[in-house]
Amino acid sequence: ELMASLQCRLQALWEEQKLVLLEVRECAKWGEELEVLVQELCKPNEFERYLMFIGDLEKVVSLLLCLSSRLARVQNAMSRVDGNTEAEEKQSLNERHKLLSRQREDAKDLKENLDRRERVVSGILAKYLTEQQLQDYQHFVQVKTSLLIEQKDLEEQIKFFKEQLENLEQSIP
Repeated sequence: ELMASLQCRLQALWEEQKLVLLEVRECAKWGEELEVLVQELCKPNEFERYLMFIGDLEKVVSLLLCLSSRLARVQNAMSRVDGNTEAEEKQSLNERHKLLSRQREDAKDLKENLDRRERVVSGILAKYLTEQQLQDYQHFVQVKTSLLIEQKDLEEQIKFFKEQLENLEQSIP
């Protein structure tokens, strides 16, 4: 019964993932249309700034999400440490936690820098775009970020439920 419930939950997550992937494709088309508009209106160096910002947006958000999920897994493992855990394993977990914490702080700095660059790009685009086009651009950036977060969250949930299902299958004689 528990296995059927897990499989049902996994199926629902896969369906949700399909819908998010459709949204991602729609957002990508929207991004391409916006890119053509920006290229037509802006100077080449301004267009390059725009392209670099959009490319880095995905990289930085993905990096932050990846580091946060890895850090959460290490913290979960650390919470299971008890008197029977080997000193070597405890030390390894502590070192990984410190490293991932530092890396996440560095990624947060990158995100702050990216936010500053976004304000610069918005300022550039404000010179060329109508108010509605500028709002569309800002909405595009928000949607793109939200979809990245939603995708990563679904991947993590699917991974978790798959692991639960595998552990359950292995525990049944």
